[in-house]
Amino acid sequence: MSLQAFALIVLAGLIHAGWNIAAKKAGGDARFAFFSSALLIVVWAPLAWWVGHDVVPHWGWQPWALVAASGVLHLFYYVILLRGYRHADLTVVYPLARGSGPLMSSLFAIAVLDEAISQLGVLGIVGVVLGVFLIAGGPGLFLQRRDAAAQQRLYHGLLYGVVTGIFIAGYTVVDGYGVKVLLLSPILIDYLGSCLRVLLLAPVVLRNLPEARSLWTEQWRWALLVAVVSPIAYVLVLFAMQSAPISHVAPAREVSMLFAALIGGHLLKEGDRMVRIGGAILIALGVTALAIG
Repeated sequence: MSLQAFALIVLAGLIHAGWNIAAKKAGGDARFAFFSSALLIVVWAPLAWWVGHDVVPHWGWQPWALVAASGVLHLFYYVILLRGYRHADLTVVYPLARGSGPLMSSLFAIAVLDEAISQLGVLGIVGVVLGVFLIAGGPGLFLQRRDAAAQQRLYHGLLYGVVTGIFIAGYTVVDGYGVKVLLLSPILIDYLGSCLRVLLLAPVVLRNLPEARSLWTEQWRWALLVAVVSPIAYVLVLFAMQSAPISHVAPAREVSMLFAALIGGHLLKEGDRMVRIGGAILIALGVTALAIG
């Protein structure tokens, strides 16, 4: 991986952690996903038109099919992530979401596709598992000190984190294919996928317009922040994929877990901060070892 690609990924990781903290602070649901996606369409329309006005009219069925698949995967990812943030701590959901995808992909390849794995890869799996254990509470799990509400919050974080990771793995493969094989613009993939999300989420908003207006009044500032910065983070990653292998880019993105654990844990004042930071570091190192091994 070139230094330029790595720099793009680190910058993207910082931005990605930032907008996830904003989404957590907003406490929104699928309607927040609609607000932020709709604002994204407005804010980034000039750039999308400049990049795609003479390209998109010549697309065949493959680019449109990929954009549709990407949009749906991102939609499920975003809505499930927001639900996880409403029911659990960011310092549980976020590292699990970022780290579980590569782990599941590796285990599937070993168990089903009979792929070989090196000793470094095995150490990577151990690192991810230990990291998840620390984020889940570490040795404190065996002391039974948590009350019922804290236990429920932890279980929700584990569940939503892993399910979100499945969709992260899915859209990473789809979008990577788009930029590397179909040679589509990262900007157009992200922008047109957002357009599809708005269409799919519109019925959720229209179902109760008075409540949606009330939520808009409370959440529009957070939604605008997410709309402005989230495309920058992901488009930077897609540009990095154009010059570096997906198998290297995807694990390198896990640097965002460290930013989220450090910044989010401090700003949100979530408990077990140092233990969860240690878990995030282990997951990041483990995923990197999996990519190399």
